[in-house]
Amino acid sequence: MSSAIKRVAVLGAGVMGSSIAAHLANVGVPTYLLDIIPPELSEEDRRKGLSKESPAFRNRFAAKGLETALKASPPAFFSAKNARLITIGNIEDHLGWLSEADWMIEAAPERLEIKQALFATLESIRRPGTLVSSNTSGIPIRLLAEGRSADFRRHFLGTHFFNPPRYMKLLELIPGPDTLPEVMQRMAVFAEGTLGKGIVFAKDTPNFIANRIAAFGFFTAVQLMIEGDYSIEEVDRLTGSAIGRPKTATFRTADLVGLDTIVHIAANIADALSDPQERAVYTIPPFLLEMVKRGWLGEKAGQGFYKRIKGVEENEILVLDLKTMEYRPRQPVAFPSLDMARGIEDPAERLGALAYADDRAGRYIWPLLRETLLYGAHRIAEIADDIISVDHAMKWGLGWELGPFELWDALGVEKATARMTHEGRTLPPLVTALLRTGARSFYRRETGRQYVFDLGAATQVEIPERPGFIHLRTLHERQRVVVSNPGASLLDLGDGIACLEFHSKNNSVGYDILQMMRTSLQQCAERFDALVIGNQGRHFCVGANLMAILFEAQEENWDDIELMIRAFQDANMALKLFEKPVVAAPFSMTLGGGCEICLHAARVRAAAETYIGLVEAGVGLIPAAGGCKEMLLRSLDGIPDGAEVDLLPFVRHAFETIAFAKVSTSAKDAQRLGYLRRSDSVTMNQDRLLHDAKQVALGLVAEGYTPPQPRDDIKVLGTRAIAATQTQLYNMKCGGYISDHDERIAGKLAGVLAGGDVVPGTLVSEASLLDLEREAFLSLCGERKSQERMQHMLKTGKPLRN
Repeated sequence: MSSAIKRVAVLGAGVMGSSIAAHLANVGVPTYLLDIIPPELSEEDRRKGLSKESPAFRNRFAAKGLETALKASPPAFFSAKNARLITIGNIEDHLGWLSEADWMIEAAPERLEIKQALFATLESIRRPGTLVSSNTSGIPIRLLAEGRSADFRRHFLGTHFFNPPRYMKLLELIPGPDTLPEVMQRMAVFAEGTLGKGIVFAKDTPNFIANRIAAFGFFTAVQLMIEGDYSIEEVDRLTGSAIGRPKTATFRTADLVGLDTIVHIAANIADALSDPQERAVYTIPPFLLEMVKRGWLGEKAGQGFYKRIKGVEENEILVLDLKTMEYRPRQPVAFPSLDMARGIEDPAERLGALAYADDRAGRYIWPLLRETLLYGAHRIAEIADDIISVDHAMKWGLGWELGPFELWDALGVEKATARMTHEGRTLPPLVTALLRTGARSFYRRETGRQYVFDLGAATQVEIPERPGFIHLRTLHERQRVVVSNPGASLLDLGDGIACLEFHSKNNSVGYDILQMMRTSLQQCAERFDALVIGNQGRHFCVGANLMAILFEAQEENWDDIELMIRAFQDANMALKLFEKPVVAAPFSMTLGGGCEICLHAARVRAAAETYIGLVEAGVGLIPAAGGCKEMLLRSLDGIPDGAEVDLLPFVRHAFETIAFAKVSTSAKDAQRLGYLRRSDSVTMNQDRLLHDAKQVALGLVAEGYTPPQPRDDIKVLGTRAIAATQTQLYNMKCGGYISDHDERIAGKLAGVLAGGDVVPGTLVSEASLLDLEREAFLSLCGERKSQERMQHMLKTGKPLRN
């Protein structure tokens, strides 16, 4: 059996099928996207003059699926160009294509008979050894494979993606009764390494792991709402980010999923369960049945628990009053314990404070967590092989900050069980087994090693380290810190590679990080062969410390601001010219100063989901730590040596990218914008990012890295570029596209990218461009409107247009 998966066929071009195909194309896998032939010609088909023999008619469903994926928000594709790897067709005319596929994945409607009929068709064309899977969210895998040949069943499994597939990390793999272990492993290796997924092995039980627990949690939340007379907005305030869940909380999430889908999931689970008490949990409340009957299905219907209506200036969101079944304005929600817990950043500490609070918030949160934790612990042996799988499923598939067993530990197993027992709840065997061992938590960390309670051994066992994964927390615990301060640390990754880790709030760049950048280069020069800049926070770096800049600007401490900016420029130039290779490993938000650090690295190894950009214009400033300089150089370096070309279009590309604060939608998109070079590489699985960056650094060392030299031969357009930009900006302002202050910021930026007020064709140095950046930045810091933009961003997290 060949291990390579080089071509895939997706059967079913609905939202999930087309999105899965898009993600396969994202990673360079040629994919067939097939669906059924439409039953009848539509009016649009007739207007186009199509017949039932026309390919455009016969492939209409697949074409519509691809079109939906191309228009998806957030984008399903890294780049629209990736869609060229998808070939659309229909299951009747193009069945023969499937013989070329190494993996066929079914994404048809959630009806057993439809899926079984499709698998019977696939068997007629399938090569022996070809993988076949179903993306079902809950139909038993054993039923789907009934009636198929032995080879088919041995190579058949469940591959349950979560929506949207590009962004949701979780992939549940579910074996059938005859699935070969090597088939499960083959799929896991491909999905984790190539698709970037977090793999959880689930048992073939109703709705597997994540949806089983999530559905229980939803209906428990509804029941508690009814019993305690809570409003929809109160429940959503209590079940969102406050307890480490997504901001969409309970009812906004339900609107996104679709209320008809929730009813269908509940019915599926209830039908498959034998325990009457558990089945009762999934009883659909009358108001939910009424909403489905009225077509109030959520986001796709324009109304569900919430309804968005157009206002004069902005849209207004109304909420459903379940007592009157009418929509009304949302009411402010305030709970004393929530207000007190707002400043607690650690999710475990915050949850403990809320769950044990003696107010209306605590009286809702505690029973919700209690019932969810008891349910997960009671069902663990049925749905999974270990507690890690359950925790990963809920974090990767539902966006929880802490999984159920991490929640047990956060609340304190002894304290929680004592209260549960006092309230008459029966403790699950798993919990009593844990307490009998003398352990007081499901997880334990000790000298850089992590232990977890094992179901079979009934004791805590060490979690083995996996090759290809580096955990900075473990390195800290193992005393691998070379030097550290409150904002950053330098760690020894081994093999002669050091890692500069940011750990300031939001990883914003301040004096601590700048100092550690200088110290890291000194240490690396003496003790290491290369430096990786990376961390494992929520974001790589959100930029410079904006609050500090605003404070100094309001105090008119211009010398201090200039000193800060010069220090950042010097640190970045030191990175760029360092004698040994520096590799940046950005991920997620990499903005402003974070982007500028990456622009000066010898190489970048970026996570696929890297949203990188120079966004300073949004706060009334321009990049001043070398960002303008580097974007100009990258634009001009694209011109072949000796070519006589007009430089203006190349300069304009850099100008528009910075002036419009463009942020990439992926690492691939960052290459298009110029934030990443074609020589920079991408890691699909972010958990492997630091390991991959280390390998890039080792490769540069092995090649015999030669650092660049300072540039003093940069040809600039001077007054010509300034004049051309002024004309462009004037036209945009007259058209109402930009404000007076936008024009002023852009004018300052144009002056930097032009190389100053010089004759076209003048050669300038990197140092002179940095001087221009610094001068423009200081000038804008003194502008009232720029300070208003900074203040607004700090207060609301959104840019101000003034």
